[in-house]
Amino acid sequence: MELFTKTLFLCLALALANGAPAHPQDATVEEGDAALPDRCEGLEFDAITPDEKGTTFFFKGAHLWKGFHGPAQLSNEFFKELDDIHHVGHVDAAFRMHSTDNPDIHDHIYFFLDDKVFSYYNQTLEDGYPKEIQEDFPGVPSHLDAAVECPKGECGADSVLFFKGHDVHVYDITTKTVKTKTWSHLPACTSVLHWQEHYYCFHGHNFTKFNPVSGEVSGTYPKDARNYFMKCPNFGHGGDYKVPKCSEVKIDAITTDDAGKTYFFAGPIYMRLDTRRDGLHSFPITRMWKEVTGGVDAVFSYTDKIYLIKGDQVYIYKVDAHSTLIEGYPKSLKEELGIEGQVDAAFVCPNQHIVHIIQGQRIRDVDLTTTPRLVARDLLLPLSDIDGGLCSSEGIDVFKGSQYYHYESAMTLVTSRLAPLPLNITSAMMGCQD
Repeated sequence: MELFTKTLFLCLALALANGAPAHPQDATVEEGDAALPDRCEGLEFDAITPDEKGTTFFFKGAHLWKGFHGPAQLSNEFFKELDDIHHVGHVDAAFRMHSTDNPDIHDHIYFFLDDKVFSYYNQTLEDGYPKEIQEDFPGVPSHLDAAVECPKGECGADSVLFFKGHDVHVYDITTKTVKTKTWSHLPACTSVLHWQEHYYCFHGHNFTKFNPVSGEVSGTYPKDARNYFMKCPNFGHGGDYKVPKCSEVKIDAITTDDAGKTYFFAGPIYMRLDTRRDGLHSFPITRMWKEVTGGVDAVFSYTDKIYLIKGDQVYIYKVDAHSTLIEGYPKSLKEELGIEGQVDAAFVCPNQHIVHIIQGQRIRDVDLTTTPRLVARDLLLPLSDIDGGLCSSEGIDVFKGSQYYHYESAMTLVTSRLAPLPLNITSAMMGCQD
């Protein structure tokens, strides 16, 4: 599949080359609002946390920023009890709880002020709060610097990391026990953000990415937050880049894994839509699948693995926090799937074991449970020049340029003599401009 010049969110991907999220717009303080703090001046945040809807809040003093762009607003416009009850005008630390085994607290937002903790859901203070920190989190000290959730799989168990100076208090949500570590090599964090399996310690106007288990820092840090977490004059990698129009979007591949995360591939980048409601995010493909360079031709997910097809090679990765390449791969298309030639698209429907492979105007079905794998069915399609295909419980979407075709099922796709009316890719699907 030809790599296109109008790559979807390419400039965002460049900003993400070192693993930090980037967003296309950030408003500076307008005339008449001089009293409001300006992120572009290089502020040190008091706390950072996403809410249950995926909106990230940045706190400084009595103000906050809602999301990655826009001016500062008063915190008490969103979380009024923080000011009404405590009158301190700031937040020490904050995090969004991750505990799917405990639905009563999952996705609740916890704020820490001095020796008190506040629990919010839907910007509403929960009954019985504020409480003493020790009541909810025994063994965790007061006057914290920062806090961040660490889900099972990224940490050994669903945990919360509480930061105070260079000490990190790891709180196990299930056992309610605390283990304390000292990470003297890591800067003293004034806020910490968990973003798609990555952890960012903010200090001053900089940030440092670290491993949540060991505290290890890999890469060149610190980096200036203004280059990655907001758009400021004379900062960032995107310049005056504008999000492409939906009519200009073209993808190379698309898939959804077993965890419900959807991946769009375009040129050397991929964009991920997370079920945790953290929005669309763009990254270089090599960030997640380092062995795959120069883009992909097709991608599909099966069981707990993701298959990336590039040229005549198939790369299979375990879907885990580290995206581990399975030993012995890549292998040739012929050896792995029993086919040869250019692959334009591939998809597997939920709870099925047939991968549907589109090559030109033909669709070939391969049973993934058989060894060796052979083409079980070879049929003609009413479409050609397909870019990608995605199957869900709602049917199949076949992408071609900036449009897609919807089919009720795989059977409908292969038996239709005429293509349905094309539908336009929308901003809700891929973050483009309508």
